[in-house]
Amino acid sequence: MLDWNGFVQRLSEVHARTLWIEIAALVLCLLLAWGVTRWFGRDQPGDSLWFGEKSFDGLLFPLLALAFTDLARRLLLTVQPTLLLRVAVSIFLALLAIRLFARVLRRVFPASALVRLVERTISWVAWGAAILWIVGLLPPVLAELEAINLGFGKTRVSLRTLFEGVLSCGVVLMITLWISSTIEKRLLTPAVSDLSMRKVASNAVRAGLLLVGLLFALSAVGVDLTALSVLGGALGVGLGFGLQKLAANYVSGFVILLERSIRIGDSVKVDTFEGRITDIKTRYTLIRAGNGRQAIVPNESIITGRVENLTLADLKTNLNTVIAVGYDSDPTQVQTILCEAAAAQDRVLADPKPVAFLTNFGADGLEFTLNYWISDPDKGKDNVRSAVNIAVLDGLRRAGIDIPFPQRVVRVASLPPGMGQQTPPGGEGLPLQGGGDATGGA
Repeated sequence: MLDWNGFVQRLSEVHARTLWIEIAALVLCLLLAWGVTRWFGRDQPGDSLWFGEKSFDGLLFPLLALAFTDLARRLLLTVQPTLLLRVAVSIFLALLAIRLFARVLRRVFPASALVRLVERTISWVAWGAAILWIVGLLPPVLAELEAINLGFGKTRVSLRTLFEGVLSCGVVLMITLWISSTIEKRLLTPAVSDLSMRKVASNAVRAGLLLVGLLFALSAVGVDLTALSVLGGALGVGLGFGLQKLAANYVSGFVILLERSIRIGDSVKVDTFEGRITDIKTRYTLIRAGNGRQAIVPNESIITGRVENLTLADLKTNLNTVIAVGYDSDPTQVQTILCEAAAAQDRVLADPKPVAFLTNFGADGLEFTLNYWISDPDKGKDNVRSAVNIAVLDGLRRAGIDIPFPQRVVRVASLPPGMGQQTPPGGEGLPLQGGGDATGGA
């Protein structure tokens, strides 16, 4: 049964003089930790895990405060009992654990909705363990957990061993993710300019470090790693049968990133869906259309199916506008107006320059096709096409060039006897003569 005798005894040993000495020592430790963190964090970026945005909201401040406070506690124990410094040590230790997990997870998984839940869970566990250690109840709780055993076949494992194993694995995995994130930021980002190659390199480094870290964590808690060979064989059989589609998508993801047939930022067309690749995951690829719709395409479909890469060799994209003018218009003047209207837009490239051709003798007028190029299709196509069309319309109106309405000629070959002088609906005494022509505009 849990008792409070140890905690009550420590409280009884606290006097005003010793308490003020502990307060002074704690304040001195905090000032020293803040000064060191402030000094070394002056020129550090705001996303640094060690320093954070304000120098003291990273990992270095609670780590230094923990080290200085524990050193002061050990020194004061030689001359007087300590309580406040003991509480401070547990608080700084819990704060260090929470910041380690929270900041690493936010950096590695910035868009994950599960990160906040994990942070809250870790916070509750850390603060709960700190409170139990402060009041002296942590050793009895651990003893109770050690007495509860669970059977796995012929092996029996205590809850304490399971808890410590999960904690050890979590710490090792967090440190592994931290190292992989640092390698990606410090080494891969400056050295590898291609985004796709950087993605596959970071994924490979992260997967390798996680595997090594997991093996170290399992070995630390006493798991026999030779037993994993059976698990590896079973996993291989499962991948060969039930998980072959999932494995094919993962392998296809690495093939796409290594071959660079499609890259992040390319404009592609898969079946009838056209858009820009925003991310290439290990299992699927995200394609975002210009209207905001986003498609999740399995990587195997991209490898085995037909995919049109609209920007494989060059990011330049051709756009065109078709317009009809009256037959009495000057073709050279119309071509000049069309080319000047396109060239006046900022996003339209000067090389190759816009060109306009007389492409068809239409039923209502001369049809011209204006061709121009842009180099940033990811910013939208309809917006630049609209700007060019408005400029074309303004230019034609200023030049007095007519944009004809559709016109049709109706020829009446013959009329039945007695209908030649009838007034048609909507007509005011207009006679229709057999064999005559009537021209109307629609």
